[in-house]
Amino acid sequence: MHKRNRLSRSRDFDAVYRQGRSTSTRFLVLYWFDREDDPGEPRLGLAVPRAAGNAVSRNRIKRQLRELWRSRLERIPSGRDYVLIAKPGLPEAIQANGFDWLGERVDEVLQKAAA
Repeated sequence: MHKRNRLSRSRDFDAVYRQGRSTSTRFLVLYWFDREDDPGEPRLGLAVPRAAGNAVSRNRIKRQLRELWRSRLERIPSGRDYVLIAKPGLPEAIQANGFDWLGERVDEVLQKAAA
């Protein structure tokens, strides 16, 4: 995923949390915020809490979520910032159900956000 498609500053995350909207599923929470000042490409920030596992599993989840996001980038509305949060239990569910299952969960939360 390119740098222009990432949220990296704390104030960007805070703006999405405070001014944005949210939706959730069993394993993922998605916050989004419409940027009026910069209607460019969509940007994503990831948050994987310590409750989701050790550092190795958290980083694996982040890599997988970045790859899924990158592959769906053309279908995601531009001009928005997103924060995707993994809930505890996601690493075990991915291990049991596979990478394609995770893609279905990301699609599910994106559809809920679009509605």
